[in-house]
Amino acid sequence: MLMEPRYIKTYQSSELKKKISALNKILASCTLCPRKCKINRIKGEKGFCQAGKDARVSSYFPHFGEEACLVGRNGSGTIFFSYCNLKCVFCQNYEISHLAEGKDISKEELSDYMLALQNLGCHNINLVTPTHFAPQIVEALALAIEKGLNLPLVYNCGGYESEEVIKILDGVIDIYMPDVKFASREVAQKLCSGASDYFLHLKKVLKIMHQQVGDLVIEDGIAQRGLLIRHLVMPNGLAETREIMEFIATEISLNSYINIMDQYRPCGEAAKFDEINRPITPAEFTEAVKIAQEFGLYRFA
Repeated sequence: MLMEPRYIKTYQSSELKKKISALNKILASCTLCPRKCKINRIKGEKGFCQAGKDARVSSYFPHFGEEACLVGRNGSGTIFFSYCNLKCVFCQNYEISHLAEGKDISKEELSDYMLALQNLGCHNINLVTPTHFAPQIVEALALAIEKGLNLPLVYNCGGYESEEVIKILDGVIDIYMPDVKFASREVAQKLCSGASDYFLHLKKVLKIMHQQVGDLVIEDGIAQRGLLIRHLVMPNGLAETREIMEFIATEISLNSYINIMDQYRPCGEAAKFDEINRPITPAEFTEAVKIAQEFGLYRFA
């Protein structure tokens, strides 16, 4: 029997209403991510990410290009949110994250998207770049639950998260899927729009995520609950894979499920930076996997 989504009990206990209230309070002086812009988005003020009062969505559809344990036979029900709190210069979704391609939608529309994906047979609701829309997502979730939503909720984020917000999301999210991008302050400062404290915050929230949901649980080939870590191999060793894998192995879990990704290619503004203006080599990818194995990690997507 598949696991019941965590948000069902949270909704039944009325805790979900409290979480919605807490998240909306943050929205009034926005500290949803470590940038802490403290602007009132409810009144239409804009901070670093440029997101406003309503969620903005680029697209939603069954995705067959995600990890196999998310895709299954019927696809992962992805909802791509516009804007981003990181705005990496090499983003493969540059038009969505930087240029805000998409449209503003109500919480009712967002809940309908979730239900439409469930009706299509998707195995989960995969929230892509959700950080800056956490309040709107949880409000829409409450409406969707009332209409019968019963799929695992995937928090597919860039890893630059607020500890406070991730703690509020305890009992809401089933699968955390953060990117683990960079260990270097200098590299994150240069390539992630000044987020030099990226790895500092990432390490803290990874621990909280793992405490909440544990190692990834897969039943009948489909992920049900847990932490799924993504790590994009970068040219010239810029991601500092060794430091990242050591942290995961020693401070998270040797049973961590990791997708070491070889798909980097110059996108967005990458051509402006010589060190990332090329795809990675097969040798660079092989070395990254070897490093993870050296630390005893063994569960790879």
